[in-house]
Amino acid sequence: MWRSLPYLGRMALHHHSDRPWRVRVDDEEGTPCGAGVLLDDRHVLTCAHVVRYAGAAPGGTASHVRISSVACRPEWTRTAHVALSTWVHEHGTQRGDVALLELDEPAGCGTRTTLWKAPISGGTVQVYGFPRDEPFGMGADARLAGSGHRQGEWGLLKRIREGDPWIERGYSGAGAMAVGGEFDGRVIGIVVADYVNGDAKAAWMLPTETILTYLPRIEEFTGGDRNDELGSSRGELTEDVLGDPLRLALTRELTRLLGSDWCGTVVVGTGGTSAVGDSWLVRLVRTADPAARATATDAELTGAPGDTVLGLGTFDAAYDARARSVADVSGYLTGRFGLPGGDPQEVRRQLLRRRPPACLVVGGVDRAQDPEALVRELLGQLAARARSRGLRLVLGFEGVPPADLAHDVSLDPEPLRGDAVRDVTAAEAHAAVERLAAQEDAASALQREWGVRFFAAPRLPPRTAPRLRVRLAVARAAEPGHELTAIHDRAHDARTALLRFDHDLRRLIAAHEDLTASLELHRVRAARYFGAEDRQLAERHAPAARALRTEPIDLAAARTRVRHYIDEVDRRLEER
Repeated sequence: MWRSLPYLGRMALHHHSDRPWRVRVDDEEGTPCGAGVLLDDRHVLTCAHVVRYAGAAPGGTASHVRISSVACRPEWTRTAHVALSTWVHEHGTQRGDVALLELDEPAGCGTRTTLWKAPISGGTVQVYGFPRDEPFGMGADARLAGSGHRQGEWGLLKRIREGDPWIERGYSGAGAMAVGGEFDGRVIGIVVADYVNGDAKAAWMLPTETILTYLPRIEEFTGGDRNDELGSSRGELTEDVLGDPLRLALTRELTRLLGSDWCGTVVVGTGGTSAVGDSWLVRLVRTADPAARATATDAELTGAPGDTVLGLGTFDAAYDARARSVADVSGYLTGRFGLPGGDPQEVRRQLLRRRPPACLVVGGVDRAQDPEALVRELLGQLAARARSRGLRLVLGFEGVPPADLAHDVSLDPEPLRGDAVRDVTAAEAHAAVERLAAQEDAASALQREWGVRFFAAPRLPPRTAPRLRVRLAVARAAEPGHELTAIHDRAHDARTALLRFDHDLRRLIAAHEDLTASLELHRVRAARYFGAEDRQLAERHAPAARALRTEPIDLAAARTRVRHYIDEVDRRLEER
C-alpha cells in the first residue's frame, strides 16, 4: 500500500491542457522528427516517413522512436515501435504514408482521441508541429481545398494568410483539427507533406477515411459517417462502365459541372427506356471518395478517359435512398455533416445554412420507402434553394423525376423526339449546342452578379446544353437523323428563353442604375443650394439610398423613396 502512494501522487499531479493528443516523435537520441496523434495510452498515429527519418522503420537502424507529450504537465516520454503490419509508405507518390506506433509503456495520460470522417472540400484546420527551431511546437492554420489531381489520395491544404507560421518539416504526422463549423475541435486527418516553392506554399493531409482503409485496426478510434454510401460495393471502383457512349457522356457532363464553380440541382435519370443504370454514377462518386482512392491505382485514375475523374473530396456525401425512410436519409446527413440533428425540416435548414456549402448526391430517390415524403420533407426544398445557397445537389431517379421538382440541370438520358421534317447534320447540331452552352455560361455569370440582388428577379432557366450534349454523343453516330434535328431545335428554343431572361434582368439592372444616378444627381444639386448638412433633405435621402443598396433590392419601393426625395428637392428649389 505504501509503495503505491508515490504513483498515486504522480497521477494526482498529472494535468493536460486542451488537445492532449498532441505529441512529438523523436529519434533514439531525442532529436525531433515529426508529430503524432495520441489515440490512447498505448497508441500513436503518425506518418511512415517520420518513422523512417528516425531510423525506426521496419528493417531500419533503430529499434524504436521516442514519444514526448507537449500538452501534459509534467511532460512524459515513452519509447515506441511500429505496430505489426501498420507501416505504409510509397515513396515519391501522393499515397499512404501512415504508421501506428505502440508505446512500450502506457502514457498514463488517460486520454482517448476520436478521428472523424469529415468532408475535406472546404473549411479551416489547425495543425501543431515541431519546426527545427521550435522543439516545443507551433500551431499553423490552413484551408482545406480538396484536391484537383487525377491521382493520389492526399487532401490539399492552402495557406490562409501570408506571413503566418506555415507547415514545414516537423509538422508531418500532426493532427489536422477542424476550426469552426460542425466539426470544430475534432481531428479529421494528419499532415503528410509540405510544399514550398518561393512564395507558393501548400501542404497535404491524409483524411481519416483513407487512414482507416490502410489501418483497419484503428476503427475503434474513428467516428462519423462515410463519404460514400452509394451502391452496393464498398471501397473500390466499379467495373469499367465507360465503354458505353451514353454512360460515358453522362459521366463527362456531371464531371464538367462538378469540376467548375457551378452550383444548383441536377436531376439524373438512371432508368427509363434507356436503362443506363447507376453504375456510371457510382463509379464517378468513387473517383472522389477518400476510401476508394486508397484502393484504386494511379494508373486506373490517370488512364481513364478525359473528364471522367473528379478531384479528391469533390463530393461531401453520397447516399443510396433505395428502401430507406426519410429518417434514414436525415440520419445519414446528420452524422456525415456533424449536424445537431432534428427532424427532416431541421436537417434541411441546417444544410442550407452550412458553410462551406455541401456537395451531395442522393441516388434511388424514387425507390425510397416513401419517395413523395422524401421529396416533400427534405430534398424538394434543398433542390429549390440549392443554387441561391451555393449547394450542389445531385438527385438520381430510376424513373421520371417529379414534374414539380425544382432543378437547374436535367441529365435525362432518354432520346429526344421532335416533329420537324427536315434533317440536321451532326455538325449543325453540335454548333447549335455549343452556342447554347456559351450563352448559358454568360447568363449564369450575369445571374451570379445581379440575379441574387433583386427582389422578384427573373429565374435563370435550367441549363439545357448538358442534356443535349449527352444525346448528341449518341445520336451523331446515326447522322442525319430526326434526333439531331430535335437537338438542334431544343438548343434554339433554350437560347430564346435565355434571351428573355437576359432582357428582363438587364431591365432591372438599368432601372437600378437610373435610380442610383438620379438620386446622386439630385443629392449633388441639393448640396449646392442647401448644403450637405440639410437635415430635412438628409432624412429623405437616407431611406432612398438604403433601399437601393439593401439586398434583395425592391425596385418598386426604392423608386417610391427616390421619387419622394426628388420631389422634396424640387419643391425646395421652387420655394427658393
